[in-house]
Amino acid sequence: MRFEEFVAARLPTLARYATVLCSDRAEADDVVQEVLTRALMRWRRIGELEEPYAYVRAMVTNEFLSRRRLVPLDRHEPAAPPEPEVLRPELWARLSTLPRRQRAVLVLRYYEDLSDEQIAGVLGCRPGTVRTHASRGLAALRIAITSEGVVS
Repeated sequence: MRFEEFVAARLPTLARYATVLCSDRAEADDVVQEVLTRALMRWRRIGELEEPYAYVRAMVTNEFLSRRRLVPLDRHEPAAPPEPEVLRPELWARLSTLPRRQRAVLVLRYYEDLSDEQIAGVLGCRPGTVRTHASRGLAALRIAITSEGVVS
């Protein structure tokens, strides 16, 4: 597969994934652009993989996690969700408040539908660590949503 074909087929999916992960369209666009620039330089090797999308998705995830030092500390309102039917607005707003690793685990698990083992491969950790991040992230979401009276 040529790089241009990959981008034409997968750019919308990568952009949605990055937007859910970053909770900010501008940051998501920056992440995807940075990753695709790096992927283009390595495309000969990436394009030969059985599943190039999985590799590029891992690159997006790692870029998101490494950018934590670059994001200003002042919080802003998260962007509107990329697809209203995917995430309820109150869940979308709360997801953006989670620590980045917890958010990445939940997005990979529930948005990308990956197993704990696959998530561990993307994040470079053990499946037990993935389960810990998921458990803590879900508990934080549950507490935040129920304390606001959103869930009855």
